[in-house]
Amino acid sequence: MQTLTLSKEDPALQRHFRGHKDAVSCLSFSPDNKQIASSSVDTCVMIWNFKPQSRAYRFLGHKEAVTGVQFSPNGQLVASSSRDRTVRLWVPNNKGESTVFKAHTAAVRSVDFSSDGQTLLTASDDKSIKAWSVHRQRFLFSLTQHTNWVRCVRFSPDGHLITSCSDDKTVRIWDTANRLCINTFMDYKGHSNYVGFNPMGTCVASAGSDSTVKVWDVRMNKLLQHYQVHSAGVNALSFHPSGNFLLTASSDGTVKVLDLLEGRLLYTLHGHEGPVLSVAFSRSGEQFVTGGTDAQVLVWKTNFDKFRSAEIVKLQLKRMHPDPPPHINDIYPRSPHLHTSRGPSIEINPMFEVTDTQTFDPPVIDVGTSMSSNRKSKSLHTWYQDSRDHDRVPRSTSPPLPASSVRRGHEEKPMEYDQTVLPPSVSNTLEQIVDQLHVLTQTVSILEQRLSLTEDKLKECLENQHKTSRRNSETD
Repeated sequence: MQTLTLSKEDPALQRHFRGHKDAVSCLSFSPDNKQIASSSVDTCVMIWNFKPQSRAYRFLGHKEAVTGVQFSPNGQLVASSSRDRTVRLWVPNNKGESTVFKAHTAAVRSVDFSSDGQTLLTASDDKSIKAWSVHRQRFLFSLTQHTNWVRCVRFSPDGHLITSCSDDKTVRIWDTANRLCINTFMDYKGHSNYVGFNPMGTCVASAGSDSTVKVWDVRMNKLLQHYQVHSAGVNALSFHPSGNFLLTASSDGTVKVLDLLEGRLLYTLHGHEGPVLSVAFSRSGEQFVTGGTDAQVLVWKTNFDKFRSAEIVKLQLKRMHPDPPPHINDIYPRSPHLHTSRGPSIEINPMFEVTDTQTFDPPVIDVGTSMSSNRKSKSLHTWYQDSRDHDRVPRSTSPPLPASSVRRGHEEKPMEYDQTVLPPSVSNTLEQIVDQLHVLTQTVSILEQRLSLTEDKLKECLENQHKTSRRNSETD
């Protein structure tokens, strides 16, 4: 993997949240960008606060894996969907109050608020999509043309359209006024795990189980862009508020940043240990968050949204294909010689960085309905890939992570290999080594800069000498 020095336009890992006991299935920013809601296979919904030294809240109530979560547009409610066939509306405070909808006859996979916060959409394994009145907490209507599990459903920004994806290998567009399907996009290679409208409401992007990402124009009803940048199924995606960038999360363990204007891959982000199940941009676009089967929630600073797309591409090309290293024939006269090419994209792995030992997991407070402790939830990754009913065809998939590889919250008893504490002398020695490596890295960087300046000066002197010789010969 090509490693490069991080630049000011690159996304950067800000912090992580640990507290879930199993895979993080979905993420949502609050409208004021001060909180994150996360859902997990551990049957819980959690609210994380960015304010320093603030507590995190774990909401208890669902009896099985929680598959989706979303803040309402005004931030006063949080909706969650679960494999227990219910949908809950939570008040995100320390009381953990919630209202339960017995919504479907099978697992509920997805929830989504309309932009005015008045309507809630739910998608289920019972092959239906349902709409609910948030204020009156009553059922409104169903959409029932899918012929297999419905994995995701989303409103358009103006609320006039709905998009959904299903295991029947279709992405459907619905008119909310007459409640009819007005268009269907077919995909014969695999089904979509996730769909979403761009901020303008003109396009729909789908995250494919066949590792593809597709962008469809809902006005012209045609495929606009097709990306094959992942090596495993794509589980989720999120548009930047500008509509120029797209985040994708995959079971290959990476998050990709796609530049939709240039139609190319910008960044490949590493950081999770195992499949990444969810991504979400903040409402301002200045941050994004990722979650995966390692039970971690990672918060990133966007950075690239402050630059024009063309500028980022130009800077990246210069970093990936810099001027060739010094060569005797590079000075004068020039002659052809071989230089190796670089990789096609910028890869960022925060695991290479020195860990911030001052960042601690926030204390977690349990609120809401308590549940039986002997109920064990099945991993979402396993559940998503379970063999289906008699009308479903099993698929070959990547196995879930073993339980020992999933990071646990700080309040749980550590695994055996985590109980070993390094002696103070060893810790001090490691810290000194890290400090010395940091100093050495800075020294090498300074030497490289000086070498470059020396080479430039030498080349300039030789060129001047050549010009002087030419003038002297012309004078003679």
